[in-house]
Amino acid sequence: MSRMTPFSSPLLLGFDSIEKTLERIAKNGDGYPPYNIEKLANPEGAKLRITLAVAGFSEADLDVSLEENQLVIRGRQAEEPERDYLHRGIAARQFSRVFVLADGMRVTGAELRNGLLAIDLDRPEPEKLIRKINISVKD
Repeated sequence: MSRMTPFSSPLLLGFDSIEKTLERIAKNGDGYPPYNIEKLANPEGAKLRITLAVAGFSEADLDVSLEENQLVIRGRQAEEPERDYLHRGIAARQFSRVFVLADGMRVTGAELRNGLLAIDLDRPEPEKLIRKINISVKD
């Protein structure tokens, strides 16, 4: 018996990758590092800012990259000399956070300030494209 999914409709063609992406996102349950996503005022189209709390990470410890339609943010701190902690409440672990971007989304910049990594994205209004398809007659 096959599994019915929202994308299994015969009217939705070519959405296999979206379904796989949604399944992968649903499995990603790690909440580290915490982040905010905010919508910024922009008359030319959608503009978003993703802000991650990366206290203790320097610019050299962070990597922001685009891999196809995914924004990938990785953090890895260099090994520090052994310390004798009485209490350790500040996480110092590596992380990888992935955001799937819609078609047309662009990363416009990234800034690290006061332990917060802000990544700006925008999506300009797409041009309306109408293409006429010729119909050939074969009798």
